[in-house]
Amino acid sequence: MNRLPVLALLPLSLCLSMPLQAQDAPKMSAEEAAMMEAYQKAGTPGIAHAGLSMTAGEYNVVIKSWSAPGAPPSESTGTASRKVMLGGRVVSEELSSSMYGQPYTGFGLTGFDNVTGTYWTTWNDSMTTGLTTGTGTCDAQARCAFTAHWDDPVSKKPVTARIAIRWTSPSEQLFEMHGPGPDSKEMKMMEMVYTRK
Repeated sequence: MNRLPVLALLPLSLCLSMPLQAQDAPKMSAEEAAMMEAYQKAGTPGIAHAGLSMTAGEYNVVIKSWSAPGAPPSESTGTASRKVMLGGRVVSEELSSSMYGQPYTGFGLTGFDNVTGTYWTTWNDSMTTGLTTGTGTCDAQARCAFTAHWDDPVSKKPVTARIAIRWTSPSEQLFEMHGPGPDSKEMKMMEMVYTRK
């Protein structure tokens, strides 16, 4: 008989022969138990996460970008792939398109924070090395409003924009972003129409 498998099972047999009490985790205090419960509640996906998960899929995207009020938009098309991550807690998006005649790729994450009761989003892309972050709310009709922030490459100052997202049909989602224009007044900066494949 080969001795190696028998020797490999020796630690397991020793553990099983130990008194049950020695194998149990130490008893938690009431404070520790409450802390554990709070962390479990914060980390458990709920209705909001299930709603986000329903957006997973493959999309065609039409993008319009404005550089100034009244100016014609730059238009492009692309594709987006959304996937559920971390056991249903987060949805990722990978976008491939063009922007102002240059190849453009982007990556974003969206989730819901059980602690704050708000949605959050991040965005990175091939036109910057910075990070855009946002927080917001969504209603029962899946209409969402976010406030987003990033650092402007020219002024080196933080920029604040508002984002509106809504489903215009069961297979089409509209993304709109409004932020400060050249005169510092709010203008429509971007519109993206996602159509599920």
